[in-house]
Amino acid sequence: MQVTSATRYVLVAGEASGDILGANLIAHLKMLQPEAIFEGIGGPLMEAQSFKSVVPMDRLSVMGLVEVLGRLRELLGIRKRIYQSCLNNPPTAFIGIDSPDFNMPLARKLKQAGIPTVHYVSPSVWAWRQKRIFNIKKSIDLMLALFPFELPIYHEHDIPVVCVGHTLADDIPFESDVTIAREKLNLGPINGPVFGILPGSREGEVSRLAPLFIDTIKLIKQKEPSATFLIPASNKERRTQIEAILHEANAEAILIDGQSRTVMAASDAILLASGTAALEAMLVKRPMVVSYRVNKLTFAIMSRMVKVPYVSLPNLLANEALVPELLQDDATPDNLATRLLQTWRSFITDKAIQAKYLDLHTMLRKNAGAQAAQAIVSMLEGKDK
Repeated sequence: MQVTSATRYVLVAGEASGDILGANLIAHLKMLQPEAIFEGIGGPLMEAQSFKSVVPMDRLSVMGLVEVLGRLRELLGIRKRIYQSCLNNPPTAFIGIDSPDFNMPLARKLKQAGIPTVHYVSPSVWAWRQKRIFNIKKSIDLMLALFPFELPIYHEHDIPVVCVGHTLADDIPFESDVTIAREKLNLGPINGPVFGILPGSREGEVSRLAPLFIDTIKLIKQKEPSATFLIPASNKERRTQIEAILHEANAEAILIDGQSRTVMAASDAILLASGTAALEAMLVKRPMVVSYRVNKLTFAIMSRMVKVPYVSLPNLLANEALVPELLQDDATPDNLATRLLQTWRSFITDKAIQAKYLDLHTMLRKNAGAQAAQAIVSMLEGKDK
């Protein structure tokens, strides 16, 4: 594809994990196309790469089928704004980063208008709502998948797909030093076990999970009085929210501003919300317990639609129960405390799970940003021929 000053990409990322992927992709696209322009919806990491976000990224950050309904009018308005902008000034390509329920309908309309479309992060079509694959085929010119197990369904339906790996696997070293991590957090001398507690980054997540996780802290403290608990807060609002929950529960933990990966590396074991954080904990090579709660109606609907036995990425990648998953009604303080302590105590001597963590890390380390950027440019060059 001929590089000109008119090369312009519209990207839409709806949450922090998408911001990471988007920033890395932009950095590598700029290496191939130094004069390219990037705009759309993104977060601070993308903005640091000269990306212009026309709407704050957090306006798209909403989880759950029921929860979306309260924001539906706003979300539809934002999508219409991006669509009309692309029609008025067609970009070189539209790149949706995750957030498929927002990005796929937008991509379909843009593709129908003749604009090349890319989606970065495969929707979990292999796990649930499998008929979405037909809509995906109508919506995109290229799928950038993170994981090898996602490829077969795209090959089956003749949809162009490239497995690019994950930027986290590129960024995180194969070994994470616990002593260095604790020094970075200025923790000082610690005699007992350190547990990282990660209840999520969204307000709704934290309101559901932090009280549960903090009750778990209190039970662990009874069994391991020397235990220390670290809770990273993604921003000032989440810190205030978590502080209030700790105060209400009369519980103690060390709150850390951001630095969730360093908190993981400083921990002996981790209790966390299901999501990208579980992948990150695996790459940091720490034992973990994965938990999640959503609205009861949301859970009931999703439980009937899910076609895979696991929800966490470590288990999906390994195709086995590599880490414990305690979801919805199974997620009680007693269950979480028991499993977290068991997982912490067994991990040190469990060479098999340590080897599996390393194997999975190696498999995912592909220089994702460079792979994704080259795949996009190659796709566009193919269209120009």
